[in-house]
Amino acid sequence: MHQVTVTASEGLKREFKVVVGRADIDKKADDKLEELNRKVRMPGFRPGKVPLNLLRKQYGRAVLGEVLEETVNEVAQKAMQEHSIRPALQPKIDIQNFEDGKDLEYTMSLEVLPEVEPGDFSGVAVERLVVDVTDDKITEGLDRIAKGQRAFKPIETPRPAEKGDVVVVDFTGRLDGEVFEGGEGKDLQIEIGAGSLLPDFEAALVGMSAGDTKKFPVAFPADYRAEKLAGKTAEFEATVKEIRVADAVAIDDELAKKLGLQTLDELKDALKKQYEQEYGQLSRNRTKRALLDELAKRYDFPVPAGLVDLEFGQIWDQVVRDAGSEAAAAASENKSVDEVKAEYRKIAERRVRLGLLLSEVGQRQKIEVTPDEVTRAVLDEARRFPGQERQVLEYYQKNPEAQQRLRAPLYEEKVVDFVLELAKVSERKVSLDELMKDPEETAA
Repeated sequence: MHQVTVTASEGLKREFKVVVGRADIDKKADDKLEELNRKVRMPGFRPGKVPLNLLRKQYGRAVLGEVLEETVNEVAQKAMQEHSIRPALQPKIDIQNFEDGKDLEYTMSLEVLPEVEPGDFSGVAVERLVVDVTDDKITEGLDRIAKGQRAFKPIETPRPAEKGDVVVVDFTGRLDGEVFEGGEGKDLQIEIGAGSLLPDFEAALVGMSAGDTKKFPVAFPADYRAEKLAGKTAEFEATVKEIRVADAVAIDDELAKKLGLQTLDELKDALKKQYEQEYGQLSRNRTKRALLDELAKRYDFPVPAGLVDLEFGQIWDQVVRDAGSEAAAAASENKSVDEVKAEYRKIAERRVRLGLLLSEVGQRQKIEVTPDEVTRAVLDEARRFPGQERQVLEYYQKNPEAQQRLRAPLYEEKVVDFVLELAKVSERKVSLDELMKDPEETAA
């Protein structure tokens, strides 16, 4: 027998005092020990005939812990049902009293989900940016493909290297006289002007001939990925072993056949479809962001602090990983750590609020993600890891939580589509540059 009393109800916070009779707990513990008696083996006793006091002495503490956990969970579920509570997170339990022979007394505190009324979305206005695939873009794509199909051969007449050549080099880089990690290479093929290496390195190769060795400085940018090299200048020594020049590749039916197609027109059509898909996804992302921005302006209801804390923790961990430290994250924005944290907490609160709104819309409209859609998402994820497809598939088959991480964005996209169908969506043709701009830059 238990007694639940509401001790606090303010905003989204609820607190209960719970008293569970000691007799109920002892009976449940004894029942479990009796069940255990049928399974346990003890020297000198037949199965099921072990005295209860011996079982209690050996297994009593573990069984009591199990009973307490089950009791707390059962009472919590009943209390939430009786008070029509939708918890935001698991309740926090604080044991107040559980001495020998006395009742179990504890407090249960939790936050509830807010009541969300989605209302009418017909007044929400959103602009969809559209980009046409131009002939110039197709031509640019064909040039890129042709460039990728080039074959490089050694130059017939010796001459110094120039932009567009591929040079085969051995090199050694030193910082303060010491060779640094990643600072050595053998038979590295570098296309001068392609931007695959730092500008200083590629520029130093221009004018060198096969067999030449040259020492030169290379400045690393301040944001270079290797912290030990960022913002510093290293001394390199490089030897050019060979200079190669590319054969021209004609843009014709033969190029298309190399790619598994029959004609140049088929290649152009395939390129156009690819660009339309890419532009469509970019447009979709911009439209979705515009919709969420509009919804964030229209809806302002309290959100559980616990959910905001979790969301902020994930955001801030990512920010610190990207920046390297909390101090670096703050310095990048020329603000104090507390100021930057406050800004990201606002982002976390916005995400939680929009998530609760979209979740409510999805539940009311009975929007679901089908098993087939999850399967397709898993297969798409597996394709991202060539050669490891089977391991990826097995991972998702054995991890329901991992599947849920794929299901969640699919669900969100479906709800966003539903809202967009009701909203006023206008279209405007723009350039690719404008489509790719950050919305905040465009607004500014």
